[in-house]
Amino acid sequence: MSTRISRRRLLKGAGGLALAAATGPLLAACSNDEEQSKASQAAASSGAAGSPAVLRGTELKILQWSHFVPKHDQWFDPFAKKWGEDNGVSVSVDHIDLAQLRTRAAAEFSAGQGHDLIELLDPPSDFEPSVFDLRDLNEQAQKDFGKQLDVARNSSFNPTTGVWYGFCHGWVPDPGDYRKSLWEKVGFPNGPATWDDLLNGGKRIKNEQEVQMGIGMSNEIDSNMAGRALLWSFGASIQDKDENVVINSDMTVSAVQYMKQLYNDAMTDEIFSWNAASNNQALIAGRASYILNSISAYRTAQGAQPDVADDVFFTPALKGPDGTAFASEHVIPIYIIPKFAKNAAAAKEFILNLLRNYKDATGNSELYTFPSFADTVPDLNSSLDSDPYGSNPPDKLKVLKTATDWTTNVGHPGPANAAIGEVFATFVIPNMFAKAARGDMSPQAAVADAEAKIKEIFQKWRGQGLVGGSA
Repeated sequence: MSTRISRRRLLKGAGGLALAAATGPLLAACSNDEEQSKASQAAASSGAAGSPAVLRGTELKILQWSHFVPKHDQWFDPFAKKWGEDNGVSVSVDHIDLAQLRTRAAAEFSAGQGHDLIELLDPPSDFEPSVFDLRDLNEQAQKDFGKQLDVARNSSFNPTTGVWYGFCHGWVPDPGDYRKSLWEKVGFPNGPATWDDLLNGGKRIKNEQEVQMGIGMSNEIDSNMAGRALLWSFGASIQDKDENVVINSDMTVSAVQYMKQLYNDAMTDEIFSWNAASNNQALIAGRASYILNSISAYRTAQGAQPDVADDVFFTPALKGPDGTAFASEHVIPIYIIPKFAKNAAAAKEFILNLLRNYKDATGNSELYTFPSFADTVPDLNSSLDSDPYGSNPPDKLKVLKTATDWTTNVGHPGPANAAIGEVFATFVIPNMFAKAARGDMSPQAAVADAEAKIKEIFQKWRGQGLVGGSA
């Protein structure tokens, strides 16, 4: 890596904070470009341009989720601490449940103190005013590791402000997970290919085999992803490509009507109170014929219920009425560096080191986490063709080779802007579906209710200059 160039660039945005950690608290107050530039030059002249000397004696605090594949965290924590030992940085890593990440991050922003590096699993666009612009880091990564996937860029860059509010190092596909033995009995040996197949086959499985399917309509991340996949595949969306609100459309109403019928014919009311682990648990326990999820449930079943794991197979995004097929990323790990961070320079250096070792990150996630920079894991497709982690048959995961073709960001067809971030965080979309499915509102009224909430959110963020469009 071109360290003599990169360190000078990386320290530009956070030089004052980094140098303060090495020489005292005085420079921690640096905020304007001139002061930060002077601090960066001082850091470079002290040896940072050719070595991490400026980082020595500092501390880096990392907050991230407890990975669904435990092996990943067993690898990550020693990896992070080893990097710290090699660079004279005391590294600590705290893991919490993904459902608590946003709440914890918001609390730290409110307090003005906490971790130097925070990993969120959905686009943190609504935190943009409180985090560093990571343009330098993103540009350096693209220089060193090649093109970043569009789904990653659109989940960490705001085209309206030109700010990189996060750094997206990976992403996770969200295929359909189905029990082959159940679907074979109703004439779908390869599982459903369309949303109509899902309804027709799922209804028969529930009636004839007494096994429901599990697509959530609850205040949790999987329900958020499933609802968006259904909208997009029916030709609907929350916003258009220019960031105007377009949720109230005939296509959205049709999608909501479909979900109401799917619930009535093929599901039970447990899906209204699910958490992020519920559909995994239902699939493993044999209580779900189909879920929308990553491969984490399957990996768990391989160890806990091998007979169930052998019966779990995967589908790409389901096709809607006109053949459109999109799915959201399941989760998308994105690092942010809060403006209160005491060691932003070390945080950026650590991220670059993570990318240099991303083959290990993907491998220790057992192919759960895919790279945002494809060149960092060049043998990914060959691993999907022949799973090194014991799939039966070995090519069971090959469907994921095309995941970049049918995966998009949560703001599709626009970016994951701050308004989209708040819509996601407040679960407007799964609540829209739930209100109609339970009969609390008609599909048309549920859509109109969601539109009112979404427009208010967009108006707020547009007024702050963080969202484009005018409607």
